[in-house]
Amino acid sequence: MKTRNKVQTATAALGVLLALSACGGTAASTPAPDSSKTSNTADISEGVQPDAAAVALLPQSIKDKGELTVAMDLHYPPTTFLADDNTTPIGLNPDIARLVSKKLGLKLKFENTGFDTIIPGIDGGRYDFTITTMSPTPERLKVLDMIDYFTAGNSVAVSAGNPLKLTNETLCGKNIAVTAGSTGQLKRLPALSEQTCTSKGQPAINAVTLPNVQDALTQLASKRIDGILYDTTSLAWAAKQQPDAFTLLTPQINVGNSDLVSVGLKKGSALTPALQKAVQDVLDSPEYKKSLANWSLESGAIKTAKLN
Repeated sequence: MKTRNKVQTATAALGVLLALSACGGTAASTPAPDSSKTSNTADISEGVQPDAAAVALLPQSIKDKGELTVAMDLHYPPTTFLADDNTTPIGLNPDIARLVSKKLGLKLKFENTGFDTIIPGIDGGRYDFTITTMSPTPERLKVLDMIDYFTAGNSVAVSAGNPLKLTNETLCGKNIAVTAGSTGQLKRLPALSEQTCTSKGQPAINAVTLPNVQDALTQLASKRIDGILYDTTSLAWAAKQQPDAFTLLTPQINVGNSDLVSVGLKKGSALTPALQKAVQDVLDSPEYKKSLANWSLESGAIKTAKLN
């Protein structure tokens, strides 16, 4: 599994902290992330037993291999990131992946890779599936089977105190960061720009595409961008770790795409029926609720593992 150094794999809040330090800010009074969560590497799937009905649906090739490979971009807290040991994947998505593999009676191998390389990797057979807060867009559904497991949304973060007095409707001509390959880049920001700006004769929102949210938070702190359009869950996590580092605009951005997020695997895969059954088992389990509560994501719970 690929690993990243401590600075790269720190929480989004620490990305802000590093930026402020680089710009001459002081770090002495900045609270650290909740170490009780970021250092906890306990496996939530410990003791979970396979579901015979799900196992029966597995293709023989997977049974023979005895292992699934899941692709994730492991620096997006609180859904997908590395623990303080810089090795163990933690967050909602690793929890779900571990639970799914246990329901199928299989071992699990994590592959840490850039978000925009995951779909090509699945299509090329390098990974069996992904659980990485990926929305089922029409473009993705052309190449992936996608199974719902959570609901999330996007928000815009601006500089602390919102000195530019921005709202979701007044971002025309502003430099707003999005992450490469994300729904924010591909769907939400273009839809927001068209709805609030270009359709009214105003200049489009200028999308600044960056590799990850840490880079975006760094640029926001140094005022190289005006805002960030990103997952509300991650921005809220970062804000909790470092209060007053930035301000979230309300309400969430609800244009351009559904708020559902899904497991993804190759279109028409023989693994799809077994994986859908296993995901439904997880949604029905107490461990699902436990993981959501641990990462303060209870509002994102869903009940049906729909195949899109």
